[in-house]
Amino acid sequence: MKNTTVNITMRLDREIKENAEILFKELGMNMTTAFNIFVRQSLRLGKIPFEVADPFFNEKNMNRLRESIAQAEAGKLKKHDLIED
Repeated sequence: MKNTTVNITMRLDREIKENAEILFKELGMNMTTAFNIFVRQSLRLGKIPFEVADPFFNEKNMNRLRESIAQAEAGKLKKHDLIED
């Protein structure tokens, strides 16, 4: 089977692209090589090769959420009137 390549067009914020180009150049590669590494690693692992997480769900916030749920289940929440505009 003959290996063929295709062109891919991507949109990035200009600043992100410029910062990525600087980083990858320091690592001895260009954007194409970096993207190829990402895709090949994703295919090998069958997933994105790093954790993708919403920073809202950090340990501090999750602990606070668990505390609030426990208070709600114990009936210790205060009822507030809704403010309508």
